[in-house]
This record gives sequence, C-alpha cells and structure tokens, in this order.
Amino acid sequence: MNEEARETSLVGEHIVLEPLSLEHQAALSIAVADGNLWELWYTSAPHPDDMKAYIETALATETRGEALAFAVRDRYSGEIVGCTRICNWQQQHRRLEIGYTWYSKSAQRSAVNTEAKLLLLSYAFETLDVMAVEFRTHVQNQVSRQAICRLGANQDGILRNHQILKNGTIRDTVVYSIIDSEWPDIKLGLKDKLSAYQE
Repeated sequence: MNEEARETSLVGEHIVLEPLSLEHQAALSIAVADGNLWELWYTSAPHPDDMKAYIETALATETRGEALAFAVRDRYSGEIVGCTRICNWQQQHRRLEIGYTWYSKSAQRSAVNTEAKLLLLSYAFETLDVMAVEFRTHVQNQVSRQAICRLGANQDGILRNHQILKNGTIRDTVVYSIIDSEWPDIKLGLKDKLSAYQE
C-alpha cells in the first residue's frame, strides 16, 4: 500500500472510515468496553488495556504494505464505534481480505456494518482493482457467518485446525469470498439494505 492509500478516508452517509492511528486509542478503548467485546472468545477485539499494542500491530502491517487499518466513526454522534481492516493484500494475485472488524455493542445491528462493507468493497473492487475479496471467521461464530452471507459472499470452504487461540482452543476457519463479476449485483443489494436504515 502506498502512502496515498494509507491516508485514505472512506466517507459514507452514516460513517467515516478514518486511517487508524494511536490518536484513536482512548476512543477505541471506550468502544470495545461497550459490550465487553474482548470476552467473546471467537472475536479479535482487544482488551482496553491492550489497545495500544493492537493499534501498533495494525500499523506495522500497513508499513509492510499488507494492510489498511481504519477506525470507524459515527457521523451523527461523532463517536468512534469500532475498527476494521483491509488485510492480506496480495497485489500479484489481485485479492485481499476484509477482517479484524468489531463494533461497540450499541453500534451493532445498525447501518454501521452494512455501510462499512459497502465502502470497503467499493474501494477494493473499484480503486484497488482486485478480482476477489475474502472474509474469514471462526466456524462457531454464527453471528459473523450470517452477516457475511447477508453481504452476498459465497462460502469457499473450511480450514480445519487452522489456528490455536489464546484460550488454547483450536479454531476451524470458514472462508468466504466475493469476486469481481459478482460485485455489481452485490453493490446494488448493499445499497438497498442501507436505504432501509434511512426510512
């Protein structure tokens, strides 16, 4: 990722995806405490005390050209409500992953995730010119799996015994994707879903 990409903000009607920085540490610590998200063992949300290290790790992947990390700001309240990332960008294969996404409990089941995915997918397919966008989640994270399916992504498969989590359990990872030929219809669907929040 070049410097211009790393400074890119993605602006929607409900949210702004701002380039993640250490200046977001305090606000993200408040957001992650809304619902004690770190207690959900199948998520990547950090404990508030670990937020600085979490941000520094994300920024290190940016420096290596592998990711773009964003803080998610609610345009109406002005509050930071979570974060998300474009990651595992393989330029030679024109594919990337959208992940490391979490939102405060009060921002869940709102327009936030729908618009964030619309902004990220639009940027991936229309600016970065990728041919595939991947999503991954824990096989037991039914909320995340349903949300990914609602986007219109297809399940590609399950990586069995994929990771050992901090609590010692073994994670099977479900892999989904959207490809470039599917994007126009999926974009229309996301815009339609988003319009429901405006009525």
